[in-house]
Amino acid sequence: MNHLKFIPMSQKHAKTIATWTYPEPYSLYNMDDDEETIEELTEGSYYAALDEEEQLIGFICIGEAARVPGGYEAGIYNNEQQIDIGLGMRPDLTGNGQGGLFLKESLSFIRNLSNHSSLQLVVATFNERAMNGL
Repeated sequence: MNHLKFIPMSQKHAKTIATWTYPEPYSLYNMDDDEETIEELTEGSYYAALDEEEQLIGFICIGEAARVPGGYEAGIYNNEQQIDIGLGMRPDLTGNGQGGLFLKESLSFIRNLSNHSSLQLVVATFNERAMNGL
């Protein structure tokens, strides 16, 4: 995973991502592979991340799509100057030290896309694997 390419989410990639399953305790990141999920993934805030061989390795999302439940009540979405970002890697690629590079490539793409310098990524407190990758 040396250089990633980000493209607007396609139906094909959305359908694949919606079937990804993560082991406990990460199963809360599993999606329903129903029409509503596919529509959300393809509405314009999501991008598929492809490796050099054009293989789907993850996704990113920007704005409201990246906001997590409970975040509003916790007051973490009060700064309108920040752009919220979210990301997910293919389950078989998680936990093996590639998250830092994935995040770096994602941030570079988002900064070029949005022209914002203030980005916010919210990570669940139990997700030490993600925080250690940062």
